[in-house]
Amino acid sequence: MAKRTGPTNPILKKLIEELRKKPFKTKSNFLKDITEKLNKPRRQRVEVNIAHIERYSKKNDVIIVPGVVLGYGELTKPVTISAWKFSKPAREKIEKSKGKAISIEELIEKNPRGIKVKILC
Repeated sequence: MAKRTGPTNPILKKLIEELRKKPFKTKSNFLKDITEKLNKPRRQRVEVNIAHIERYSKKNDVIIVPGVVLGYGELTKPVTISAWKFSKPAREKIEKSKGKAISIEELIEKNPRGIKVKILC
């Protein structure tokens, strides 16, 4: 029997189901891409450090990370970051730089088509 691949976390599974329903209403490839990246097995999931976000973002950018944001590095500019999960140091560094750490659900409510949103993987 093959091992289960993909997410086993019930909260993540529910988020993926909700995101799969929305692209049909909004006709958004953005949501399809985010759903595919969230639905990967654990060993292939995205982990992005604050240093990576600092390097590839500009002031007041909106960024989505379809995975976990980790706290390695420093953030000097205010950015809005949406992710599945944040480590405690990452959330503190984002708030210290006057940025926002929001969930993927909050970002999708505000901007379902993903206009001017950067995806970092």
